[in-house]
Amino acid sequence: MSLKVYLSGEIHSDWRAEIIAGAEGLNIEFSSPVTDHGASDDCGVAIMGAETDKFWHDHKGAKLNAIRTRKAISEADVVVVRFGEKYRQWNAAFDAGFAAALGKSLVVMHGADHQHALKEVDAAALAVTETPQQVIEILRYVLTGSLPK
Repeated sequence: MSLKVYLSGEIHSDWRAEIIAGAEGLNIEFSSPVTDHGASDDCGVAIMGAETDKFWHDHKGAKLNAIRTRKAISEADVVVVRFGEKYRQWNAAFDAGFAAALGKSLVVMHGADHQHALKEVDAAALAVTETPQQVIEILRYVLTGSLPK
């Protein structure tokens, strides 16, 4: 068995690298959004031309990023969405909703302090976790049926 896993959400910590390293040896293909914040913000104007209004600058970038995100989530077996502590990740909430609407297996990761604010997102998830290690163990269990030692 193999899995395609899309890692969505917060880009200000190394949680993706932690999951990828912890899942080494498992038959998993990982994908994610562009995590270079500047490149993600500026892709639209870099490709389609400058905008004087910040709204249209952001609009172009958001639309291009949506092409990548929709494709990756559509192709994924499992979508992991991390909500970080410091920033509000509105795009992560969209990704979670989109994945749920497509019937994708959704795993949400956030701290206990976000529990109330994310109750609807959590309700759509098949698992709600707090740490990358818990996500690794979920992926290992799904692929091998083995529990943590």
